[in-house]
Amino acid sequence: MNLDTQIKEFRDTFYNVKTEVQKRIVGQDQIVEGVLLCLLANGHALIEGIPGLGKTQLIRTLSEALDLSFKPIHFTPDMMPSDITGTTFLVEDDQGRKQFEFQRGPIFAQLILADEINRATPRTQSALLEAMQDRTVTVGRASHSLEEPFCVLATQNPLEMEGTYPLPEAQLDRFLFKLLIEFPEEDEILEILRRTTTDTKISIEKVTNTETLNNMRTLVPQIIIAEHVERYIIQLVRATHPDSENAPEIVKQYVHLGAGIRSIQAITLTAKIQAILDERYNVAFEDIDSVLLPALRHRIILNFEGQGERISPDTIVTEVSNSIPTDIPKTD
Repeated sequence: MNLDTQIKEFRDTFYNVKTEVQKRIVGQDQIVEGVLLCLLANGHALIEGIPGLGKTQLIRTLSEALDLSFKPIHFTPDMMPSDITGTTFLVEDDQGRKQFEFQRGPIFAQLILADEINRATPRTQSALLEAMQDRTVTVGRASHSLEEPFCVLATQNPLEMEGTYPLPEAQLDRFLFKLLIEFPEEDEILEILRRTTTDTKISIEKVTNTETLNNMRTLVPQIIIAEHVERYIIQLVRATHPDSENAPEIVKQYVHLGAGIRSIQAITLTAKIQAILDERYNVAFEDIDSVLLPALRHRIILNFEGQGERISPDTIVTEVSNSIPTDIPKTD
């Protein structure tokens, strides 16, 4: 199959999945696209929004359209790591022989909903790290592989902070995107009301499958990105560091720590997907700009002054984007 055909099939499948999800999910187009970008870039997404905006419904609907196995994990303060990964039991067979047997936890699925992840203790949160990074789960001395594609979609409530544990920077960095769900418009709320308070049943058709998704993933690295565009991404990320000579004044004043190498990888991969969706063979500057906010907003650590002034990471990213030219990128 030639590249033209692959790109067309990729684009058609992407938008067919999006259309299918929108049968049940009203609005939230950017969130649906953001989750699909993460999945196809072999990454994970952190979804933030107040309760009742359909985060769980979105992820469940996505699993139906993609024909992926789905498991929800509802995080609570008393949850233990073994509640996620699974544990080993001593069992006895029909002949009376005893042996250890591993019982898999809910992490052994392709699409994982980590609901209100910040309600669990850091020890339990860390049970996801190996799975997110290496696609394996180690219990005792045994390591178990996870089925691809594998994607963790974690949710957190930005308002209710009592009894929560903020995610450490190392774990935040494992999320390819941080997506913010906004409160819907009046017409969207009306449509949600009509869909959820009547006896209307919406069935979701399976648009694709595991094999197709894995093939789509292999296409992404084949998209070309020119060196000057790569340097533009690097300069953007370096400008989020207050000690960088290219950092705008707002970064020097309010940022404690900028984004790292994983953010460069996240921007590059998702920009390649954006190029495919526009049926192009190479990455353009507009592809990069379209993914900057979700790729960087959770990787910028504000200093004490920035937190006190309630500076938004999105404001920081926007200022950084405006400060780096695209015509002739600077080199150090």
